[in-house]
Amino acid sequence: MTSPSPAPRPPRGALRERLRPVLAALTATAALATGPAGGASAAAAPPDEATSAPEQFACPVAIADSARCYRGTDRNGSAYTLAVPTQGNGSLVVHAHGGPSLTAGSDPERSAGDLERWTVMVEEGYAWAGSSYRRGGYGTRMAAEDTESVRRVFVEQFGEPELTLLHGQSWGGNVAAKAAEVYGSADGGPFDGLLLTNGVLAGGSRGYDHRVDLRVVHQYYCRNHPRPEETQYPLWQGLPPGETMTAADLRSRLLECTGHTLAPEDRTALQQRNLDDITAVTGIPESSLESHLRFATLTFSDIVHQRLEGRNPFSTVGVRYRGSHDDEALNRGVQRFTADRTARRDLSWDSDLTGRVSVPVLTLHAIGDPTAFVEHAAAHRATLRGAGRERNLVQTFTREDEHSGLSSAGYAAALDALAGWVETGRRPTPGDVARACPAFASVHSGDCRVDPGYRPQDYHDRVNARPGGRHWPAMTAAQETRWSRIAGVGIAP
Repeated sequence: MTSPSPAPRPPRGALRERLRPVLAALTATAALATGPAGGASAAAAPPDEATSAPEQFACPVAIADSARCYRGTDRNGSAYTLAVPTQGNGSLVVHAHGGPSLTAGSDPERSAGDLERWTVMVEEGYAWAGSSYRRGGYGTRMAAEDTESVRRVFVEQFGEPELTLLHGQSWGGNVAAKAAEVYGSADGGPFDGLLLTNGVLAGGSRGYDHRVDLRVVHQYYCRNHPRPEETQYPLWQGLPPGETMTAADLRSRLLECTGHTLAPEDRTALQQRNLDDITAVTGIPESSLESHLRFATLTFSDIVHQRLEGRNPFSTVGVRYRGSHDDEALNRGVQRFTADRTARRDLSWDSDLTGRVSVPVLTLHAIGDPTAFVEHAAAHRATLRGAGRERNLVQTFTREDEHSGLSSAGYAAALDALAGWVETGRRPTPGDVARACPAFASVHSGDCRVDPGYRPQDYHDRVNARPGGRHWPAMTAAQETRWSRIAGVGIAP
């Protein structure tokens, strides 16, 4: 069963005229606090009393002369950033950022920094809205709620755009996809289309299994995280309750064992063998070992101790590790543990995708992404196929090897293809995106490396599957309420 193609949207020129009076009024005024400018087809709701009025601040240099930028705090305590081009196309991009960061509260610099990274979208004529989320730490539904909240803030100030696209990068891809499912409806809900770039789209219940493997394999070879004289604890905890670790300390432990930042000729023979074994068994390149190990330490600690009340969502039981110089010894000695079924269920409810999305979804993923492996795209396609929504998905791949940022021309081409799909109902092909990209490269930085013929291997060809699959108990309404309280979702009335 496949879902019908979305209904055509008005041509982009009509959308451009839609907000022209709003943009003209913004040019003439210095702040949004006076309320939305005229020209919207429907009156915007008054701002919530707990939402601070946006204040104008200096836009990033690339759009300083072509946009107005604003920042504020929403009713959930999430810092946000808005940008409105003075000669825009009448459309809005809502951005979901990656991470998660581990800050205590909402970091205003996060959304401002994201705007600077994705000014290409504003240069293309789109208004832009991004939330810093109300707190650091894990919580996909929490971040999805804050992403929907910043969209509402924009609407309160400017009225409803006729075209609203949702963009998520890295973990933000998971957040954006979850937001489309939670806030969507049969007719699409508040978002008209999704652009997911380098997305972590396998969901939390299996999307971090390679980091679980890294943690236990690293400890087998290195014996220094924890060291023998330190508190011993099950590695799924990340760290013992109440303990912290600096990035510098973690880096030094990895360095002493593998020499990962040293030139090969400066490593000892044991360091080189440890490095070869760890990368071969986990499939994680040496350039990103440190970032993955940091996640498997600090973020795992947040997930377990702050979000799951000390329960274990991870498993190594039944996993057969391969690729080392002595697989038999590795599999006898590696730490084994079994996931708590309720913990895995709760993590799944928060972050796994159902595939039940009713709007166009276009993805762009770097084939050499060292952080969110390109096989996440295969997991995502399988999810939509299982939900009968594969027709709503177009996947494109680029021969790049970065995770946090792609070519600006690639973003522009992908965004334009998605907008065209929403507006006309014509589903683009990866070849369409590849052919359109050079025109954007003539005005934006970066080259065009879209490979329309690429298809990733299955997710579990790259990441070890856990025996037992997804056979955990269903969550009751009372349990959903309890998880929402722990995760901080639904605080706003």
